[in-house]
Amino acid sequence: MAGMAPRCKLYGFKVLNDQGEGQDSWIIKAIDLVTQINEKAGSLVIQGMNLSLGGNFDPSVFGCGHTPLCQELRRLWRQGVVVCLAAGNDGYAVLKGEEDDIQANMALSIGDPANLEESIAIGSVHKTNPNTYGISYFSSRGPTADGRRKPDVVAPGERILSARHDWKIRRRGAYERDDLYVEMSGTSMASPHVSGLLASFLSLRKEFIAYPDRVKEMLLASCVDLRRDQYIQGAGLPNLIKMLALN
Repeated sequence: MAGMAPRCKLYGFKVLNDQGEGQDSWIIKAIDLVTQINEKAGSLVIQGMNLSLGGNFDPSVFGCGHTPLCQELRRLWRQGVVVCLAAGNDGYAVLKGEEDDIQANMALSIGDPANLEESIAIGSVHKTNPNTYGISYFSSRGPTADGRRKPDVVAPGERILSARHDWKIRRRGAYERDDLYVEMSGTSMASPHVSGLLASFLSLRKEFIAYPDRVKEMLLASCVDLRRDQYIQGAGLPNLIKMLALN
């Protein structure tokens, strides 16, 4: 099996525990390490970062997009690293009605750090029929709390087959696919699609390495419009072929 950019080299930083929980300080430490690696090399050894994680923040303490985690990611973006963020899975809620429960999709459900302006926030769509089924029911919706459009784009995030983290070591016999891969849904599965697409783009259009603002501009300009609300789909579904054709 091959992913979005099978010849791309990856750095992996564990910033959460085995239950998928952690603290912003753990993530910030990894971001600082990426910055140090690039600075020590004198060039962008690490050209992009994917964060399939997120959480809430206290708006009475931090402005939207200005938490300590967002500030560190902004610094990384300004160093020249493209940052892709999962929009979050808080778009669906069950409200308590007077007589019955009400199923609802919630605006203003973009979490942190996906509300950061200097980033690419990715929502989720169906993997084979995005034009028909539109945005995944769970995908977090914009706008941000301070009124900006998010997510920026959407990508396949429903029932995506990917490497599992809790695989068991087999003592006898060969590995089976179910031992090493798992099918999951969420914007955490959608975000790596865009990270991989941008890795492919930068491998062919190297003149845009270290220019994340330009890369984001070209990404948004080449998207396929799914004809949904822009606070739900952003610019739409990325299209690498159209992106490569842009000047």
